[in-house]
Amino acid sequence: MRLADPLGAVPSVVPTVGSKELVALLPTLLGLRGAGTVLIPEVAYPTYEVGAVLAGLAVRRTDTPPADAADVVLVWLNSPGNPHGRVLTDDELRAWVAWGRAHGVPVVSDECYATLGWDVEPRSLLHPEVAGEDHTGLLAVHSLSKQSTAAGYRAGLLSGDPALVRQVWEVRRHLGLLVPTPVQAAMAAALADDAHVDEQRERYRARRDRLAAAVRASGARIDHSEAGLYLWVTRDEDCWTTIDRLAGLGIVAAPGAFYGPAGARHVRMALTALDERIDAAVARLTG
Repeated sequence: MRLADPLGAVPSVVPTVGSKELVALLPTLLGLRGAGTVLIPEVAYPTYEVGAVLAGLAVRRTDTPPADAADVVLVWLNSPGNPHGRVLTDDELRAWVAWGRAHGVPVVSDECYATLGWDVEPRSLLHPEVAGEDHTGLLAVHSLSKQSTAAGYRAGLLSGDPALVRQVWEVRRHLGLLVPTPVQAAMAAALADDAHVDEQRERYRARRDRLAAAVRASGARIDHSEAGLYLWVTRDEDCWTTIDRLAGLGIVAAPGAFYGPAGARHVRMALTALDERIDAAVARLTG
């Protein structure tokens, strides 16, 4: 998994310093600066927008391929999604692949939660059932932070269209964004072992079952959340009212408005706390 051999060959998978730096820098790394629009999901991880702003680009939120593609230079997908856990269907992914190729626009899928499917099995943008055997115009971002609980290692991956991967690699190496060899060795070991991923997924599943039941018992509704590390919760009220209600119980959640206007009536509740903290939240919600 090393970035380059002594002859300068570039691998098809490039290690990154976690996934956030890649998300924030990708428009810049691809040379998309100063003119154009980046498409991001209606409800989205904020760093997609940050990356566009850093490159001097505009942002448009949409969950479907637009009719007007004149100024679009990049598309971000996120499946399973943060914060809402929504998983795009194969047909939705294929529609974006076809749209991107028809308009010559790179389509990038953030798949950091891909191993954490609960009600459905998430599919990669690069899967043959979606992309065929050709990855032209497509990139996928992955991270060990979630599946291996390895956030502190800053261990991420970029793969897909070899031409786009090479362009990203060429710029990143001049910025000093090289993953240390010990971290790459740890990444290789983690990616070769499915047992720890399965164990961690079942730990999250148990937390999810307990917390989801308590959320529903408290009178709230859970939307999407079919995958990932979060519950997308609403009481059909302004998210800040729900945040205040939860704070009164000693429970911290993220306001949906942080992720875009479409999230203004939801809050994000995480499954990442220790079991005893999840149990405490369950007791407070149902007590």
